[in-house]
Amino acid sequence: MRTTEVISITLPPEMAKEARRLAGEENRTLSELFRETLRTYQRERRWDEVNRYGRARAERLGIGEDDIVPLVKQLRRERRQRRQARA
Repeated sequence: MRTTEVISITLPPEMAKEARRLAGEENRTLSELFRETLRTYQRERRWDEVNRYGRARAERLGIGEDDIVPLVKQLRRERRQRRQARA
């Protein structure tokens, strides 16, 4: 049984030329290049989703950008203290 699926895509000639150049520069096949491109796109979309959620949550809680570093430091301090208390 096949572990991959063949998919055909169309690109403008200049984009196809650039894709072949990039693949060659990195000693990859076009398939490898496009798989990595899709993985990168998926990661970026997930990051955008998390970022939107975080911004909306921060807004609801009244947290601004200037509050982030002190809050992170406080959380790390509290976690460190809990670990030390358990040890």
